[in-house]
Amino acid sequence: MRTHTLWAALAASVFATFASAGAQAQDKGELLGAPVSGKMGFQPAATELARDIHGLDHMVLVIITVIVALVCALILWVIVRYNSKTNKTPAKFTHHTPIEVAWTLVPLLVLVVIGSFSLPVLFKQQEIPEGDIYIKVTGYQWFWGYEYVDEGIAFDSYLIGHPATMTDEDYDAGGKNYVLNDAMRAKLVKAGYSEDQFLLATDTKVVVPVGKTIVMGVTGADVIHSWTIPAFGVKQDAVPGRVAELWFKAEKTGTFFGQCSELCGKDHAYMPITVQVVEQDEYDAWLETAKELYASNDTAPSLIKLASAE
Repeated sequence: MRTHTLWAALAASVFATFASAGAQAQDKGELLGAPVSGKMGFQPAATELARDIHGLDHMVLVIITVIVALVCALILWVIVRYNSKTNKTPAKFTHHTPIEVAWTLVPLLVLVVIGSFSLPVLFKQQEIPEGDIYIKVTGYQWFWGYEYVDEGIAFDSYLIGHPATMTDEDYDAGGKNYVLNDAMRAKLVKAGYSEDQFLLATDTKVVVPVGKTIVMGVTGADVIHSWTIPAFGVKQDAVPGRVAELWFKAEKTGTFFGQCSELCGKDHAYMPITVQVVEQDEYDAWLETAKELYASNDTAPSLIKLASAE
């Protein structure tokens, strides 16, 4: 009975931590999909895909906790019951059919249960629906390029602090590439970020409307990269010469961060992703402005811009 109480208390503590982290994020007003120092668990889910993943993870956590508790209890029982002091004459048998059948069938049933819940989640991720907006994503060393295919606009997205984002004015103020100092803090604030978002903030954002199905075609221009937003529950490798797809439907407005999740070279750590989810009218207004700013962009200026910055 005490053992059951202990495990129940532990489970309650873990799930309370998850709930607390989610509640604190909601209390901030604008949902911020970003890592928080000292916290544990997932970022608050902003899509159905993310909720499915979180639920699956929690279910598996319960299953493996029960298995670990059972194995530990069996080991303890064997130690106490069959040590040399309490069991002077050990048994000589080598087989026990019921136990062998049990330890074969029970793990098999556990895997079937896990598979019956995980496969629908996987299929939901991989079966790409018809999208309201299609965005082509290209990973470069070391920045991202985005093209709103149906709107005829394209732009690049660099880490704030990347050489391509630094101006003579920034350097004159004491700014240094990839270094958080007073000049970089001022640059972040000017762009609408806080210093806590250094190495996550980008000079341009992917802007999408809330409640719309977004389909992204992801590829790489040089080496393998990986586009991911944890709060959306999406992650897709960007492989040169191939176009893979992912989809999501954001349920909440706010700013969400991710990073390249495939080791892609020396500046892999400086390749963040910023997605801003807005209401439809805000998206329409942004789109009109974006068409004026980015309508003539293509990938060539990106490479020229990067080379000149270096």
